[in-house]
Amino acid sequence: MKMAAHLKLLSFLIPCAFLVPVLITMAPDLEEAWNSEALQNMKTVFISIFLEAAPFLLIGVLLSSLMQWFVSEEMIRKLTPKNPVGGVLVAGLLGIIFPICECGMIPVVRRLMHKGMPPYIAVTFILSGPVVNPIVFTATLLAFPSHPEITIARMGLAFAVAASIGGVVYMFVRQNPLRKPKATVTEVKTHPGFKMAQPHAHSTDHDHVHDRNWRSFFIHAGDEFVDMSKYLVIGALITACIQTFISRSDLISLGNGPVASYAFMMGFAYVLSLCSTSDAFVASAFSHTFALGPLLSFLVLGPMLDFKSTLMLLSTFRTRFVIGLSLAIIILVFAGSWLINLLA
Repeated sequence: MKMAAHLKLLSFLIPCAFLVPVLITMAPDLEEAWNSEALQNMKTVFISIFLEAAPFLLIGVLLSSLMQWFVSEEMIRKLTPKNPVGGVLVAGLLGIIFPICECGMIPVVRRLMHKGMPPYIAVTFILSGPVVNPIVFTATLLAFPSHPEITIARMGLAFAVAASIGGVVYMFVRQNPLRKPKATVTEVKTHPGFKMAQPHAHSTDHDHVHDRNWRSFFIHAGDEFVDMSKYLVIGALITACIQTFISRSDLISLGNGPVASYAFMMGFAYVLSLCSTSDAFVASAFSHTFALGPLLSFLVLGPMLDFKSTLMLLSTFRTRFVIGLSLAIIILVFAGSWLINLLA
């Protein structure tokens, strides 16, 4: 097995070896290009975006770690009422009390659903929690200091989309959307029409228990910060490249399109996979290029649906459920941001 792994690794290293003489030959040109004015501007934009967003990413990670280590899932479950309307409303505002970043939201909600949380409450919490919380509110307000209406519109649209999808899930989803564990399961009714799969003691979905002390807290927070900061670095770098190497006239022409501007910003949010505590600073770089609607579509869609969260959703929920959920998010975010832009 080890030999096979080494041979597989060698197949990737051989092509890279041919790049060495090419890079040596191009070294003078690369050095000149690196010191060019365009790349200097790109580095300046990249550093400014990262330094503005990093403190909020750190605050979000620390609060997320506090929620994981010192707030039990049973406590969150007790706060969710059994009435569907009240459950959706409470789940939509639960992020105010428990500001968990979207990076740690899905694993927590999965464990809560195994303990009996109905899927409509879980989905509402997954979608609204990363946006409707005080950390994201403050970060968005500071990213758009002269446009507080963007912050208010972001919170309102995110809550409306999450609550609407939660209501749709309550009305139409009758089976447990979680991927079934390999062990045998029994069914427990959690609300009329819904059957919850409850794993036996030998379920393969284990909840790992760690020592809840400050050392473990800071280790977890550090690991999560390192893990999430790479998404911020990639997002800031791509944004800096776009701002530097794509002419503003091309961006303005794209932003003037009735549909293309929304499609661009929503696709941009999906690919970047930024944390909700820092994406507002990336969006603020486009505030002079795009109107309110496309900016809102970026700010609301990103925390609800991006590349990394799609992979996590597919590992937690059934594929058909994830596809339907993704389509609902895209349609409602587009319609809501377009309507707000029309009324503004």
